[in-house]
Amino acid sequence: MATKEKSAPLFVWEGADRNGNRKKGEIQAKNSALAKAQLRREGINVLKMKPKPKPLFGLGGPRRKAITALDIAIFSRQLATMMKAGVPLVQSFEIVGNGHENLAMQEMILGLKAEVEGGSSLTEALRKYPLLFDDLYCNLVQAGEHAGILDGILDKVATYKEKSEALKAKIKKAMGYPIAVIVIAIIVVSILLIFVIPVFDGMFKSFGADLPAPTQFVVNLSKFLQEWWWALIGAIGGAILTFSYFHKRSKKMRETVDRVMLKVAIIGPIMEKAAIARYARTLQTMFAAGTPLVEALTSVSGAVGNIVFQKAVEQIQQEVSTGTQLYKAMTNTNIFPNMVIQMTMIGEESGSLDTMLGKVADFYEAEVDNLVDSLTSLMEPIIMSVLGIIIGGIVVAMYLPIFQMGKVIG
Repeated sequence: MATKEKSAPLFVWEGADRNGNRKKGEIQAKNSALAKAQLRREGINVLKMKPKPKPLFGLGGPRRKAITALDIAIFSRQLATMMKAGVPLVQSFEIVGNGHENLAMQEMILGLKAEVEGGSSLTEALRKYPLLFDDLYCNLVQAGEHAGILDGILDKVATYKEKSEALKAKIKKAMGYPIAVIVIAIIVVSILLIFVIPVFDGMFKSFGADLPAPTQFVVNLSKFLQEWWWALIGAIGGAILTFSYFHKRSKKMRETVDRVMLKVAIIGPIMEKAAIARYARTLQTMFAAGTPLVEALTSVSGAVGNIVFQKAVEQIQQEVSTGTQLYKAMTNTNIFPNMVIQMTMIGEESGSLDTMLGKVADFYEAEVDNLVDSLTSLMEPIIMSVLGIIIGGIVVAMYLPIFQMGKVIG
């Protein structure tokens, strides 16, 4: 079904409903005959229909872009809002799908609509798109369908996706800022060494004297980059590709990298608090949806985003399945802070575990936000200082021979 939808064109139509009211809109179908048949089933008498014209230069209309996790979060919120307003599921798909600016999202949503119209449950329709809707998402929707509270569950799913994406954005900001500045610094230094230093080198050769050690080092480094820059770029690119290849395929390597990251100054606390926030938020959402605790922990282990915490959650699941209380199982992992354990214990004893987990998630999401802001503020002076030392060192090394000549002449 998904394959057919991807190639289906859009048609613009005008018609009248059963009461004679004028209607118009857009519909996606393989051809105009199928489009008219679908509208007739919906009680529309089609008076005009034509293919939707493509905008000049591809501007002004929906465009095809890759579907992101943020797109799914927004879609979840739109669907939840419409269902809470009493709009039927199929009609909600029609409204959201036809109004979407991303053609890929439009086709996916209308594909879901076609599956549900064909008799599939929403969960079955979502599972047709496993790259967009993971097991956690599908399990939550399934729990809502079985309990007859799909609108409420969709609202919880939307909130979960929004908070999850906000947390990911904070982590990317924490990791991306220093990397971007370091890359810029490397580019600036490389330009100096490849294009500026050779000018000084030609001038130094005319002196006919030995260069100071710092100057000679910079000149040699410049010559190396001029001659072997392609090999250096190839080596760096090869190292990145090799690391990426084995990181994706080796669980042992991912675990080692995650353990090291948790111990790195500044970055480590951010990664740890983010993992705890994901753990609490995911477990809260699953538990509030009525999912049994042991089953919920299965989804949580895949959502924490860190193998160290993933193994800890798997250990918790094994202990909870044998009758151990959740807070005691968390204590046995020796990885969760005391505050998280105490809040979990209070939640279990008072029967408000989902509420307490929500408070834990809120607290640690705020902590991640504060740490990211602190990291940004801290990295700026550090990076500027390092850049100043490197560039200043190059400048001083280049002027040392000139200073020495001044002393000799003097």
